Amino acid sequence: MSALSEQAQQAVTEAIKNTEDGKAKLRKWLNMNFRIEMTDGRVLIGVFLCTDRDANVILGACSEYLKSGDGETEEPRVLGLVMVPGRHIVSIQLDDTTPPQMYCYDE
Repeated sequence: MSALSEQAQQAVTEAIKNTEDGKAKLRKWLNMNFRIEMTDGRVLIGVFLCTDRDANVILGACSEYLKSGDGETEEPRVLGLVMVPGRHIVSIQLDDTTPPQMYCYDE
């Protein structure tokens, strides 16, 4: 019985470590430019501000890019602050084509 308790304790310790690693990674990505591809083909580029347990993402200073019928990308549409539902996200990438913008200022 004590072996099971020890295994359970190790599993809990590992889960806590993984959670802390995930939180650290998310903190590192704050205020970085993200490129999100959506299920309907749209591409959103904006500053990563927040996420939640359902994988919804908040982007600031966001622009939307659509592909036209001939496959070329149209001019971007400025959206501002957006919430992207996690169920509509196909992929997320760090976007290094635009300079990062800071939304949190330390005094």
